[in-house]
Amino acid sequence: MESVSSGEMLDLAAFDRLFGEYRPRFIRFAVSYVTDAAVAEDLVMESFMAAWERRALLSEKSFPPYVLVIVRNKCLNHLRSRQVRLRAEEDLNSHRARLLELRVSTLEACEPAQLFSDEARRLVDETLARLPERTREIFQRSRFRGESYKEIAASMGTTVKSVEFEVSKAMKSLRVSLRDYLPLFYLFLLIDK
Repeated sequence: MESVSSGEMLDLAAFDRLFGEYRPRFIRFAVSYVTDAAVAEDLVMESFMAAWERRALLSEKSFPPYVLVIVRNKCLNHLRSRQVRLRAEEDLNSHRARLLELRVSTLEACEPAQLFSDEARRLVDETLARLPERTREIFQRSRFRGESYKEIAASMGTTVKSVEFEVSKAMKSLRVSLRDYLPLFYLFLLIDK
């Protein structure tokens, strides 16, 4: 930008006149891009202040195009900033949407009865595997095969009291292992045969 002679330099009276004439035009120009009147007015005011600081280099003729270039650049910076924020929000929303979609699909696929059943079955199997072989066999025959204590006692050559004792021992171990599941398995485990 060329230096302006002191006779052509923009003075306060000329600035006030140009400000009054161009401010509404530049605000309309800015609003057409930033779509927010308050933001547009701020950008135009900042542009006039920046031009005033450079008034020694400006004449009345060069002042309006110079201010308009500043307004244009400030609008561009504002829009680019909004664009970056919007992309960041879209990325964040996209991530949140994918996370929500994953949670929904996982929850839809979740079959609580199956999970509960599998976990409970695993605990029962592990507990039974730790029992002495005779106790385990008596319990399985009683609870899984539906044999009565009398039938088990007769086929294993023992007394009904002995069968009751072994089932009771297995039940005690299962109650400890299945303490979190006990309310639902109460009937299954505690019904005497």
